[in-house]
Amino acid sequence: MTNTRRKFLKFELCAQYLKGRLTMNVRSLSLTAVAAAIGFAGALEVKNAYAAEEQFFPLLVYRTGPYAPSGIPVANGFRDYYDMLNKRDGGVNGVKLTWEECETKYNTKLGVECYEKLKNKGKTALINPFSTGITYQLIPKASVDKIPIFSMGYGRTSAADGTIFPWIFNFPTTYWSQASAVVRYISSQEGGLGNLKGKKIAHVYHNSAYGKEANPTLDALSKKFGFELIKLAVDHPGQEQKATWLQIRRKKPDWVFMSGWGVMNSVAIKEAANIKFPMDHFIGNWWSGSHADVLPAGKSSIGYKSSAMHLTGTNWQAHRDIIKHVYGGDAAKAKANKLGEVLYNRAMLNAVFSTEAVRTAQGKYGKKALTGEQVRWGLENLNLTKARLTEIGLGGFTNPVKVSCSDHETGGPIHIQQWDGQKWNKVSDWIKPFKDVVWPMVKSASAKYAAENNIKPRTC
Repeated sequence: MTNTRRKFLKFELCAQYLKGRLTMNVRSLSLTAVAAAIGFAGALEVKNAYAAEEQFFPLLVYRTGPYAPSGIPVANGFRDYYDMLNKRDGGVNGVKLTWEECETKYNTKLGVECYEKLKNKGKTALINPFSTGITYQLIPKASVDKIPIFSMGYGRTSAADGTIFPWIFNFPTTYWSQASAVVRYISSQEGGLGNLKGKKIAHVYHNSAYGKEANPTLDALSKKFGFELIKLAVDHPGQEQKATWLQIRRKKPDWVFMSGWGVMNSVAIKEAANIKFPMDHFIGNWWSGSHADVLPAGKSSIGYKSSAMHLTGTNWQAHRDIIKHVYGGDAAKAKANKLGEVLYNRAMLNAVFSTEAVRTAQGKYGKKALTGEQVRWGLENLNLTKARLTEIGLGGFTNPVKVSCSDHETGGPIHIQQWDGQKWNKVSDWIKPFKDVVWPMVKSASAKYAAENNIKPRTC
């Protein structure tokens, strides 16, 4: 057979294969033989067929830069939980999970670039921006790209209104709910809500969309309960705060609430210690209460408090399964990768919610890799019960969550944890937010957004 004839037959075979008109004999060939016969085009077709059976999760991470101490345990928590599900369960109902990291350095511009780079890499389930600034920029893209945004406990608080933001989810609770619950906790320490009148509460916050997010709620509660609110912004990245804490020494607030991130948190704790501010009256939000925040300050951080939406440590079967399946039983290596630390557990919980939403959607659309639109349905119909949390090895780790069409937050409670120099301890019961204050604010803010962007509210 001449070379020309061979090339012609190869081309004809490729064309027949791609059109799905191979004879029975050719169909019986192994995938390897077919790929060899038809060349690159056929191999690419086979690869895409397999990729369709994988559920893809883009991971926007920041393992480098000033926020790396917070970003590293977060990235590890996502990675390890997905990896554990693949190795222990074969993924979610047999659908393998895949992911790819893209470094954002907690920079909004880089974050948007990472989103664009990763969004079409496979059957994308959802996007976790892990930055309020990035979340704000991606919100308009979600409905166009049909990829839901899951900003768990961060992002735009008013996106809790599912009638205006069908593609955005921020359960189990938001910055506004958190701030209100912290005020409720402070009132309990002062002897009741009536005793807040005349008190001073300072809000030390990262001078960004994230840091400012709690201010509307604090303003409203200040008017409602009569306490004086002192707002003090800290510029990125937060390494210089002496002027801020000199103001605190001069104004003498009774309590300090902090919305910080990364290096800002440990610097703030050190500065608070320098002016001898009582640590048990210094409360960080849930992004200001990690191991990376307190360890650099040493003994000075003892007594510091923060809010939390889940527990810390490794006392759950899910953690033991990660040690077994991801680290081959090497507990020391798992610990070196931050297993059980606050932000590792935070990301692990985020991955739990994400994969349980996929599982929920599979109940409607079938046990296969799903589109973002199908996963959006799964997020909106997620009902993570106490029994299911126990079943997946996280009983008592956090509260049950039930999402609905109209409520994408669920208004979950928080608790207060306190650092004892070695570990975080839960020092309060679960504290409910002031939903009567927060939800009307959410509806007002979302209605304003809808009017500005010509969005017609959907009926739930």
